Amino acid sequence: MSGKWKIAAVSIASIVLITVNLYLIEKKESKVERTVFVENWTKVKKDTITDTIQTNGVIKPVEEYDIYFDAKKNDFNKFLVKEGDAITAGSSLFEYTTTELDALKANLEAEKTAAEGEIAGIEEYIGKLRSYQGTVTSEPNAAIDESVEKNLNIDITTSSSDLIKSNIEQEMYKQELEKNRLDEKVKMLDTKLSSIEEQSSAIVTTSEADGVVKNINRNLNNPIISIVSTNMAIEGYFSGEEMKKAEVGMTIKASSSDSKKALKGTIGRIHSYPAEEPSLKKENRFPFQALIEPEGEETETLLVGSKVNLTVITNEKAGVPSIPIEAVHYQKHPYIYKLTNKGHVDKHYITKGLKAEGKQEIIKGPSIGDVILLKPNVSVKNHSYFITPIQFEKVKAGTYKKFTSREKVRYLLLGILEK
Repeated sequence: MSGKWKIAAVSIASIVLITVNLYLIEKKESKVERTVFVENWTKVKKDTITDTIQTNGVIKPVEEYDIYFDAKKNDFNKFLVKEGDAITAGSSLFEYTTTELDALKANLEAEKTAAEGEIAGIEEYIGKLRSYQGTVTSEPNAAIDESVEKNLNIDITTSSSDLIKSNIEQEMYKQELEKNRLDEKVKMLDTKLSSIEEQSSAIVTTSEADGVVKNINRNLNNPIISIVSTNMAIEGYFSGEEMKKAEVGMTIKASSSDSKKALKGTIGRIHSYPAEEPSLKKENRFPFQALIEPEGEETETLLVGSKVNLTVITNEKAGVPSIPIEAVHYQKHPYIYKLTNKGHVDKHYITKGLKAEGKQEIIKGPSIGDVILLKPNVSVKNHSYFITPIQFEKVKAGTYKKFTSREKVRYLLLGILEK
């Protein structure tokens, strides 16, 4: 009987011991230490996070120009170009006759005078911009022409000198483009006027822009000629979800098996209406066009119709604190577990920023270089102690030799006491 009582006593004592320990462990505000085995951890890194849209596109001319002919008032003579011909602004396209040459000449001369007047106005305006640009640094409060201030579209009294200069440079660039367009228009008008003067009965229609003759309608149905520009663009479609992120001006990168170099550019146009009538059976597709940046004199000729893989950069942040997405946990608010130098796992709430490429930007929370816990294998209590496996490949004798005698004794005692 004594043996059975001993077994019973030991059993009862074991049950009591286990029960007490479980109570102490689960008791709120318990002093019993909890130790977490940390196998997966990382550091908050200074990183670049890029959010993108991945889609496909095709190489097409940037623009298409249609040329029309009024057969009711004019008699067609002959075409002066063929399909596939490369032409420049002012190139002759076709010839026709009319009985209204004098009226036509007067209209062309008036149109030329108006264009030249616009050019003169632009040159005067550019002169004002240059003059004001030169006084921004030396005289921040210098008087500004009312037309200049209106077109810059910024508050001169509160804007910085750099911002004002930047806006002036953009405005001058825009005006130079418009002036170049008007110069080409004047050249075209001169060509037409010369043609009228040389041929009393025949008129030549000329091209207003550089390009390639895409189509000629020999039945004289309008458009009688279609011209495509020599500059190439990328056209494609955005889905409804992608439309929520895409905006005009976003940077793009593209690659094609027909091109040796990667293509760069920006989104130039996005159609807000779907390519096809909306339907419950089909997903909406919204056409877009991306403009390709020229690469200088050595720009590679792009083949019309080439398929490209397109990356649209919708958001990008450089040099920001970043952690893997799986390190973020959620209750009411997002938080992470930080591993402290004192051996604790501390819970820290964070303010999230951009999330992409498996990375999460931290706007508010741990700093770059802080060590954090990745997705743990077990539930973690706040302010628990943690242990990590020894990484023998990182234990080097040279490192131990760098410690002073005092540091060696200190770390040895610390290890024994922590046990």
